[in-house]
Amino acid sequence: MDLLWTNHVAYPCAIRIQEASMNERPAPETFPVTPRNRAKRLHERAAYDRDAVYAVLDAALLCHVAYVIDGQPYCTPTIHWREGDWLFWHGSSASRMLKTQKAGLPVCLTVAHLDGLILARSGFHHSANYRSAMCFGTARIIDDPQEKADALKSVVDRFYPGRADILRDNDPQEAKGTMVIGMRIEEASAKIRSGGVSDDPADVDAAVWAGVIPVETRLGTPEICPKVPAGVGYPDHLAHFQEGRRLDEVLTESQQLYEKALERS
Repeated sequence: MDLLWTNHVAYPCAIRIQEASMNERPAPETFPVTPRNRAKRLHERAAYDRDAVYAVLDAALLCHVAYVIDGQPYCTPTIHWREGDWLFWHGSSASRMLKTQKAGLPVCLTVAHLDGLILARSGFHHSANYRSAMCFGTARIIDDPQEKADALKSVVDRFYPGRADILRDNDPQEAKGTMVIGMRIEEASAKIRSGGVSDDPADVDAAVWAGVIPVETRLGTPEICPKVPAGVGYPDHLAHFQEGRRLDEVLTESQQLYEKALERS
């Protein structure tokens, strides 16, 4: 793998994971299980294989990044994207989190999807169906100019594959005002709950409504900007962004299209 060294940390050159290089040193199918990422409760819902973790990450746009600065914990919501075992996110150059991460900072990045509300016959057994992932690593700023420029294109193309090519380049002030963070996933776990109500046998005859209320986020009707010139139609690269589709399914498909584009590049 071609590597660019920044603060003694290797980043994939131009944020590109090359298939041939990956085949030379194939990653294990599972992340290592350590005290840091091992599920302590309801461990039967946990998974440590890359496919399970990636599926949760790739179906989301928003993550939360937790970290500690001078003994004070913070948790920042932001947009993330993934290339192989690498996670990336960006923000303002004035961000406290990003400034601190320039020298390298241990972080925990999490993603969660709410899939259903579980109403049981006792308060104790009320729950939710969900998919979640927790990833650990050391985050640092991507400060090589070309690598940063490529990353700022990737944050567009990961969600809207092919769109960056039709946009103008970021101007110097926009690039200066934006920081990009990269983190190789060192340890990770997924945790998933699906299914119905789990009541105690003694409660099932109670005259109380119980069941599951499904929760989904679906795409609405696109609302075109009134300043778009006449004749400009809905672009082909948004063909899978169809009204009524589930957002998590659309984002997963975007990730798949993005990865295919990386393989061809």
